[in-house]
Amino acid sequence: MAAGRRHAGPPTSPTGPDSLHEAGRERFHLRDQRHEAGRGVRRIPRNHRLTALRQVIAPKRFSRRMPEAARRFEPALLTPLLVIVLATVAAVLNPHLEFYRFFGVPPALAAAMFSVAGTVGIGLLAMAASFGLAAADHGLGQTPSNFTLLVVGGVTVAAAYASRMRQHREFTLAEVRAVAETAQRVLLRPVPHRLGPVDVEVLYQAAAAQARIGGDFYEARQTPHGVRLIIGDVRGKGLPAVEAASVMLSSFRVHVRDAPDLPDLARRLETDMTYYCEDDPGDDALERFITTLIIEIPAEEPVARLVNCGHPPPLLLHGGEVREVEPSAPSPPVNMAALLGDHYQVDTIAFATGDRLLLYTDGVSETRDGAGTFYPLTQRVRRWACAPPRELLDHLHQDLRAYVVGVRDDDLAALAAQRVAPVGTVSGRER
Repeated sequence: MAAGRRHAGPPTSPTGPDSLHEAGRERFHLRDQRHEAGRGVRRIPRNHRLTALRQVIAPKRFSRRMPEAARRFEPALLTPLLVIVLATVAAVLNPHLEFYRFFGVPPALAAAMFSVAGTVGIGLLAMAASFGLAAADHGLGQTPSNFTLLVVGGVTVAAAYASRMRQHREFTLAEVRAVAETAQRVLLRPVPHRLGPVDVEVLYQAAAAQARIGGDFYEARQTPHGVRLIIGDVRGKGLPAVEAASVMLSSFRVHVRDAPDLPDLARRLETDMTYYCEDDPGDDALERFITTLIIEIPAEEPVARLVNCGHPPPLLLHGGEVREVEPSAPSPPVNMAALLGDHYQVDTIAFATGDRLLLYTDGVSETRDGAGTFYPLTQRVRRWACAPPRELLDHLHQDLRAYVVGVRDDDLAALAAQRVAPVGTVSGRER
């Protein structure tokens, strides 16, 4: 049945997790067959790619009667009532000071905190208090009392409209955030904490305060060649960067098991990204590039192999020491091979049990303080060199938040990988 669905075309209305994953797989089964240098290369037509992407990130339809999220009681919600009580008491004690003019304030405050019905209720309560004061002071029917009631009524109507618009904006924001969260779950899927002999933990934060996804990406997969990791950063921001990141992740997931080595995997990523940019009508598509770092950790050898395509060098944490793993020769960023050549340099480093690798994007290394000084990553990480991956990333995140001044203007991603002893061994020796 799976084969039948595969050739039936892209799904039209995915409604569950299985349909979401099926839509992602359809993106690559709809590619045209092309051949280059004696090897078949599959191409994704742009219309199919965008259709599948929209289907993958489209959440279920929201009910227009979505109830407000339950929230705990806040003392600030009593402010409108408190103003009514204080204005009433002050007007009774000092009738000549005309404190009743403050009755227009409570409905205005309620518009920022209550629903439309609650705002109208606060306004009616303020009008009732104003009416009661006028009756007690024998001022019913007089111009000041009528004017006060008219003003409070007008403010209540305006506040009810403002409350309705606020609820509409909150609903729209909830929809947008739900779409972003769904897209993140599909694009940046949760990485397993254990892949073979490697423990993996990740850290991700988009530049925008309310965003869930950006141009930084990561992935980790178990393959016949060992555990393969990737981290990357798309040049640019916004939706074009998100779409380019989705293309890179999808291509990596398709080819990561079949590519015999890291240079071949990098060339496949380059080919898919080149086709994507050729199909993209944007003016800057051909100038868009992605820095990536691809790592392979074989299970049988205490080593790690790296191909660094213009990305910040990872940190190797060994025996309490921290050092940058600079590439021995430069490799071109993705979508730059036509200009710089397609030679990909593989560097092999010792990576024994207990060693850790910290992969990161420039959102980490280029964080600045108030004086404009870059974050001293290598020096800071030395304080947590012996921490396990999750604690290492938690310390890093807290330290970055304390170091940065103002609003962060770049995405942030980091991945920590630690080689652990295989199951059934003690201190690296078989039982």
